[in-house]
Amino acid sequence: MPTNIGIGGFVLLLILALILFGPKKLPELGRAVGNTLKEFKNATRGLTGEEEDQRTQNVQKAAATDTTVDREQIEKEIRERIERERLEAKIREQIEQEQKA
Repeated sequence: MPTNIGIGGFVLLLILALILFGPKKLPELGRAVGNTLKEFKNATRGLTGEEEDQRTQNVQKAAATDTTVDREQIEKEIRERIERERLEAKIREQIEQEQKA
């Protein structure tokens, strides 16, 4: 038995919900469903121990992240900015000299 409702089915459900609950109650209903799903997910995650596994994975990912790439990128951007400012200052000097002449 297929469980996918597809786009057409989803649109039909939205139209039915809009008719049944009205435009004022629909956002409220959506928030309630979202909060219920979030609480259910947190409860099941606590039961299965996934939360601890996920924290461990996050710590491992953070430790594995190479900060030298970020540092090199920042240094490159700083060098480019300094060079740009130097060129702008040179152009300003040339413009001032031309205006004086």
